[in-house]
Amino acid sequence: MQFDEIAGLRGSSAAWRLLRADNAPLILSFLGRVFVDENIREISASHLASLLDDELYALNKRLGEGTFPKTPKAYLDDWSAPAAGWLRKYYIADSDEPHYDATPSVERAVAWVNALRERGFVGTESRLNTVFELLRQIVYGTETDPEIRLTELRRRRAEIDAEIDAVERGDITVLDDTGRSDRYQQFADIARALLSDFREVETNFRALDRQMRERIATWGGTKGELLDEVVGSRNLISDSDQGRSFQAFYDLLLSTDRLDELTGLIGRVQTLGVSGTDPRLGHIHHDWLDAGGRAQATVRQLSEQLRRFLDDQVWLENRRVMDLLRGIETTAIAVRDQRTDDFRHEIDAAAPAIVLPMERPLYRKPAAASVDSSGIAAGHAEGSSAALFEQVHVDPAPLIKSVHKILRKQPQITLGEVVATAPLRQGLAELVTYLALDDAAFAKTFDDNATDTVTWSDDDGVTRTARIPRVIFTRAATTAGVARR
Repeated sequence: MQFDEIAGLRGSSAAWRLLRADNAPLILSFLGRVFVDENIREISASHLASLLDDELYALNKRLGEGTFPKTPKAYLDDWSAPAAGWLRKYYIADSDEPHYDATPSVERAVAWVNALRERGFVGTESRLNTVFELLRQIVYGTETDPEIRLTELRRRRAEIDAEIDAVERGDITVLDDTGRSDRYQQFADIARALLSDFREVETNFRALDRQMRERIATWGGTKGELLDEVVGSRNLISDSDQGRSFQAFYDLLLSTDRLDELTGLIGRVQTLGVSGTDPRLGHIHHDWLDAGGRAQATVRQLSEQLRRFLDDQVWLENRRVMDLLRGIETTAIAVRDQRTDDFRHEIDAAAPAIVLPMERPLYRKPAAASVDSSGIAAGHAEGSSAALFEQVHVDPAPLIKSVHKILRKQPQITLGEVVATAPLRQGLAELVTYLALDDAAFAKTFDDNATDTVTWSDDDGVTRTARIPRVIFTRAATTAGVARR
């Protein structure tokens, strides 16, 4: 890095300002515990102020009254001010209370301070293996020569065959304590870094949205050119490098087979008794799902806001046209009583265009259609019309309660598992109500790459079966963080 670059970062980086702040220990410890350790992505102002009040009370009691003299609200206002940039203060839909989320600068500062701790063991072998594997993926993943690819595949097959032969002979190589600790340390570092990256992903998505809004607000061309620009960039967020990488990761995480394998592997590793095992990493994949779901929701929200922003732009242009028309009408009314002699009339050409009345075609009466209404008899309906008046009402409250009950025990569940626990009583109408459930305590995700089969019996005893895309109910991030505490 160059001198000017470092000097610029020292003046503009919010993470650097945080490390230089007088209350840096308070900010890092409190925000790091609430937003980083607990993976909380959205918390109300009253709840966060209550947590900070408890923290300030404990510190003032231990360090002496007046150590931190401000109120919790004053500290939160200082930390969320543009001059600080450590908290993002915003409003959510259907709520008059502000909410908070930490910025990526807090993640960077907390990670840097954690890196200052002395480590009794620093693994290097697993990192070297990771470097080799990444380089192989880059080199052979971009190779177009079939022979080179086949050579690499045969080499990997030979290694696997040799390992199979060794196991069949009883020659099994087991990782020792050092090897397990080495690999677990690398897994923990990557898992925590990946979780912290989601907050920066959201920030980058908002930056892309802001660039599009600035382009619309400062547009100097015609409306048609603007629409071409916006429509051509309608997938700007999802088609960016950030969006494609995130979508690939999220699709991989939502794969049922990969998620089951990941859950099993993490569970087995946590029970091996590896030195330095962190209990919080046992549910890190659920934290990834929560953070990924919130990033997906951010993209949907930004797309909806961009659409409304375009609608507002069109409304403002239409209002300008209406103002011009009203100005013309007002001027016409003001001069309607003036003498025509006071006006000077001009024509566009040397001679006016004259259209004679007789040049217009004469009126021609349209031909009338004859209708024969004789021989019409009243009809009779076949079958009962009672079915037209039968209505089925499904109350969503018990269905939401069923999902809540299951999510208290596990962080996520599919709709098929919910129906297996609480069978459908009102048939297809109840199933459709499940698909439309909306509650703040859980999020709902549709996985079009997988399907579930739902079966029920109707009033006539006939068994019905429906195949639907997999629906995953996930405990909300705020609820999950509070439950774990």
